[in-house]
Amino acid sequence: MAPPHYTIIGTPFSTFTRSITLGLTYKGMPFTQVRCVPHSDTADDNHPFGFLPTLIIHEIDGKTVNLKLRESVAIARYIDRVSPEPSLHISPGQGKAIIEEQMWEFVSLAGAHGFPAVEKGVVKPRVAATDEGKLTDSAIRTQIKPAVEHLKRLLGKLEELMADEGYVFGSKLSWADFFLFPLLADLKAIPEGELLSPRMLNWMEEMNKLEAVKATTAGTLSVGARPP
Repeated sequence: MAPPHYTIIGTPFSTFTRSITLGLTYKGMPFTQVRCVPHSDTADDNHPFGFLPTLIIHEIDGKTVNLKLRESVAIARYIDRVSPEPSLHISPGQGKAIIEEQMWEFVSLAGAHGFPAVEKGVVKPRVAATDEGKLTDSAIRTQIKPAVEHLKRLLGKLEELMADEGYVFGSKLSWADFFLFPLLADLKAIPEGELLSPRMLNWMEEMNKLEAVKATTAGTLSVGARPP
């Protein structure tokens, strides 16, 4: 059997990496994964600033290229171009979308604003303090309270953009779901998951039924993993 044409550089613990492996898996595109953390030697070798993920495209039109494609949205757009089906795009009228670009708007909001609010503000400080074992739960809550308040507001804004039921854009699964889900799966794994509304929890329940989600769960915070 020929080796996969793609290698993904990044730990499963990375939410951006998982967004991409969700897409690859959903579209049935085989890949190998090199597990590394940001700013490690491997990450630095594959991304100019040491971030995750990088997709290495080993072959294009039968020619070996070993092209390194960086940044999650660029990778998602490449995946869509070479493997358009099953589609992860939306059409106007699905969910609250009037134009299809609103899907990419949601993706950008999740990445640019959701990631720092969820991961940097709440998840990482909570996990670090819990693993260190020196602070009580009450002390940790006090320490991260401003970030939790900010996150509460952000989740409310994101929910306003979501359809009332189903996926982010109603009945149509899209990249919006794959960029939001890793963040909220991490959040749900810590006590601050109590911030998640019934709408968000119902959405997560639907997402958890997907084979792509099941296949990319190992190595994530949701099953108690930590970065390698």
